[in-house]
Amino acid sequence: MSLTLSQKTNAAGFPKPSELIEITGAHQLEASDRAIQNMLFQHAHDSGRMSNPDAEWEITFAEIRRPLSKHESNDRVRASLDKLMSIQVVVHYLNARGEPRTMKTHLLEFTDTDDRDGDNATVLFGIPKKLRTALARSNRWGRVRCEVTYAMTSKYAISLYEMVCLRINMHTCIEHFTIERFRELMGVPPNAYADGQDFRRKVIEPAVLEVNKLSDMHVDIELKRKHARAPVHEVVVVWRKQEGEEFRASMQERDRSKVGRKARLRGKIEAITVA
Repeated sequence: MSLTLSQKTNAAGFPKPSELIEITGAHQLEASDRAIQNMLFQHAHDSGRMSNPDAEWEITFAEIRRPLSKHESNDRVRASLDKLMSIQVVVHYLNARGEPRTMKTHLLEFTDTDDRDGDNATVLFGIPKKLRTALARSNRWGRVRCEVTYAMTSKYAISLYEMVCLRINMHTCIEHFTIERFRELMGVPPNAYADGQDFRRKVIEPAVLEVNKLSDMHVDIELKRKHARAPVHEVVVVWRKQEGEEFRASMQERDRSKVGRKARLRGKIEAITVA
């Protein structure tokens, strides 16, 4: 199988390694932080220098900020960069011998930022060497579109979207997760939303809503219980690519102003079945 680093960004998105899509411990990252992370990693990937041991990259604040906000200030971007520098995540990968390993790392090694706020102000950044070494061996990826993640306001929607991007070309279109594994992959904080109804309302519904109305995927999720009063023990995720009017409606909504988007989407929310 070909390596992730050998893939080119195309209309379907940039090839994000499974090791980054399935990181755990990133629950402190909000939707805007995750969207900016994708922008930085796409910029690094597209440079063709990810495997260069001395590689570092420069990007303008305006390029990072443009899909995120109309505001001129770079404060929001700086705050996200600080989070990406400080938060430790867990990456599961295979070493050179094909043995499974677990790495604890930050997503960025350093940032070097302009003190100015103009359109020409830049960010110089690096990605940790050990992380880049692990990603250089990656041979499984999902094509993630940065404009989709920038359009989303729910961090759980971004997690769900990327999980489906990783699986969309599999022979199967359904996967069963333990509740513990699904919570990890979605980036739900430990001990948060332990009640099944809270989990459905705060995590599942916002995620499914935004994926179905802002991406080119359609997802249905079922929460499984052993009996009516038992806790949720399994999550079943079913996915497919959008077509026709559904696909066109998602593209049109992404092109519309974010003002009023939540109300527009909530008017279309679909029922989630709790079994």
